[in-house]
Amino acid sequence: MTTLLLATNNRHKTEEITRLLAGLPFDVKSLRDVGSYPPTVEDLSTLEGNALKKAREAHAATGLLSLADDTGLECYYLALAPGVISARYAGENVTYADNNRKLLWELKGVPPRHRNARFRTVVAVVGKRIELLFEGKVEGRILEAPRGAGGFGYDPLFVPAGHAKSYAEMSMEEKNTLSHRAEALKKALEFLRTV
Repeated sequence: MTTLLLATNNRHKTEEITRLLAGLPFDVKSLRDVGSYPPTVEDLSTLEGNALKKAREAHAATGLLSLADDTGLECYYLALAPGVISARYAGENVTYADNNRKLLWELKGVPPRHRNARFRTVVAVVGKRIELLFEGKVEGRILEAPRGAGGFGYDPLFVPAGHAKSYAEMSMEEKNTLSHRAEALKKALEFLRTV
């Protein structure tokens, strides 16, 4: 069985991706499983660049087929911010709640018709003679207050188009049927089945 290294220390992300990979002939591991490994500095200006950088560094350090993603919430009213800095929108070493508060502050008083946004995920797969990118995106809108206790990140604020519930109000299974990460991973999985 081939080992697939998820180039992340984020347990929420690891759990979500592992569920999506269920049924494939891979022994899925995260960076937590392969010993001490310094986190990648995500200092590039695009989701594509950061996803590739994480996967390249994980593969170079371990020799394992590596998968990394970078995700951004892009709000049209804010010229696609927070985008590539979504995880550190309110600063370094902040909580999900801090980022959500900052986003709500930036959109304070903005009417519902102008609160459109999209989640975009880029997945990179890097291995010996392999370097590929896959993209997924979901359109939706930003609520005026958080709703739901599930999910992580901006999930309590984001309602996908055509749905009434925020990501945080959905079960993991429900979210995985329509999430940006699921869409990008589905494309990556079509490739991984051929590896």
